[in-house]
Amino acid sequence: MPTIDSRSGRAVLTLAHVAGMIDMVALPLWVGTLMQHHGFGAPQAGGVVTAFLAAVALASGVLAPRLYRLPLAVQAWTGFALAAAAFAFIGRQEAGSLAPLPMALWHALAGLGVGCALSLTHGRIGLSANPHRLFATVNVALGVFAVVFLGGVPQLMARLGPQVLFTVFAATLAAAAVITALAFPAAAPPVAVSATGAARHLSLPAWLVVGGIVCLTLNQSMVFSFLERIGDARGFGREAVQVVLIALGVVNLLPGVLAALLQKHLSPFAVGRAGPVCQAVLALVLSSSAQYLPFAVAGALYVSMVIFTHTFLFGLLSRLDPSGRTVAATPAMMMVGSCSGPAVGGAVVHGLGYVGLGWVAAGVSTLAVLLVTFAQLQLRADGSSAPPRPLEVLP
Repeated sequence: MPTIDSRSGRAVLTLAHVAGMIDMVALPLWVGTLMQHHGFGAPQAGGVVTAFLAAVALASGVLAPRLYRLPLAVQAWTGFALAAAAFAFIGRQEAGSLAPLPMALWHALAGLGVGCALSLTHGRIGLSANPHRLFATVNVALGVFAVVFLGGVPQLMARLGPQVLFTVFAATLAAAAVITALAFPAAAPPVAVSATGAARHLSLPAWLVVGGIVCLTLNQSMVFSFLERIGDARGFGREAVQVVLIALGVVNLLPGVLAALLQKHLSPFAVGRAGPVCQAVLALVLSSSAQYLPFAVAGALYVSMVIFTHTFLFGLLSRLDPSGRTVAATPAMMMVGSCSGPAVGGAVVHGLGYVGLGWVAAGVSTLAVLLVTFAQLQLRADGSSAPPRPLEVLP
């Protein structure tokens, strides 16, 4: 088996991250397909995707604290295989033949598999020599995948039907299952965990940072899920919205690269405050603009705010808890926000219209800024809680 910091180990972790984070790329097509081709309303479509994301959060939340005490059957490849099988079944059904409840149950089954695989993947990344840089690298790969996915899958759906979306999900996850079965990097517990059998309790600053990440991902999924529907409601046309999605994929190549280059030049706390502010501004523009150009620019930049900000916060958490257990819960903390997003967004759209998404996102961003600020103040006030791994830039 390759080691985490070997070239092959990093490559396998990159592929596993890309497959496990496919929702970050696919949300607009996913929700749009459920609404347009399966006949679901906004709350129903959001609820189905929420079932997937909630299951990811549940699996990750259960597995992460037990990272070094998992049964042998719990492997990354088994999680990916389970998710691939669930999506393959959905893809074989005729569009509209599954009612919302059965559809949600199959999505939840897929989410359990993805949550298991992604927790193990992120736990390995957290134990690498430079978690910030490796997490930035895997997000660059996710950006490359986004360009291919958003550029090609809509064309396949137009030619072969809407169910091809779920077939692509299944094929991607099946490929990840094969690769991780053959070469998933092994990892021994850190010395502190091996000696005591348990990691120390998570500190208050770490909990506050986790809360900030939840807010970021809640906003991301709440607004991004309805990007395609917003464009359609504003009359921009399918091709124009498709251009935005392709541009988004290209733009998503940049935040991982920038996060790696700026690791030693920017404070994770400063980035943790600036990211939600920029996210709120983009959400307001995206949800309220009646003109195509502002909509397109905001849509193309929106996901990059989460990728860039989360990379810095991931690196920060890996230093606050060097056991790797907290970053192994990355899918849980992301999906707690993400799983709520489509359902909350559907309810907001139903009650306030699409413009309401921007104002709710602004409120959530304000909370994220407060949480990250309090984390920094608490860390400064309690010298004993200073991270075991030194932060390159702490102010």
